[in-house]
Amino acid sequence: MAEWLQGGLWVVTQSHSQQTIRHGEAAPIFGPSVPLFLGTDNITERGRKLNGAALDRATIRNLILAGNPGQPPLAEKLLSLEEQLQPNGLDLSLQAVSRFRPGTAGSIGREQAQRELSETEPLDFGPDGWLHLKPGPYLVTFNEVVNIPPDLMALGRPRSSLLRSGVSLHTAVWDAGYRGRSQALLTVHQPDGYRVQQGARLMQLVFFRLTNPVETGYAGRYQGENR
Repeated sequence: MAEWLQGGLWVVTQSHSQQTIRHGEAAPIFGPSVPLFLGTDNITERGRKLNGAALDRATIRNLILAGNPGQPPLAEKLLSLEEQLQPNGLDLSLQAVSRFRPGTAGSIGREQAQRELSETEPLDFGPDGWLHLKPGPYLVTFNEVVNIPPDLMALGRPRSSLLRSGVSLHTAVWDAGYRGRSQALLTVHQPDGYRVQQGARLMQLVFFRLTNPVETGYAGRYQGENR
């Protein structure tokens, strides 16, 4: 159930005793009514759009297959939609791996013109589609093209199998309005290295609905990258 709280806040609770929270009352921390999530006054009853909430599997599938009028699908170039859909996100898979070329240190300053990227060189997968990575950092490119609509943003998290093997994956924010085939930093900490297969699912992208759609979406240098 959704109830209005003092201060312009909604609380959605799961009640085992049919208790409710009335206007002006404080939300319980313990007890039979357990808050499921909090949000602004834009939150309504279950089943409708909830600003700030993570999208579920069914919503993500619909945005990929049906999309929004006048906008491209949420994601394209998927290897297998059903395998990549997760309860709370969408897995992105490995297309390419590059290593950083020595002697090409990058830099970032306060101005856009003061930003330089390190140079990279691609690594070749073996005939069986596998690649052994020595310890160190790598730039990975995903297969999927992501098109973030103006009312969403996304965060990427590594699959737990990477973490359990001494491998980390670092990403930036997928801003509203971004479109492109994204990249991430993969770092092998395991002294014996790590093996990856082309097409393997490395990361889960979690989508969140914004309070309001942005008027001007992402327009940075990576717009439309690697398409």
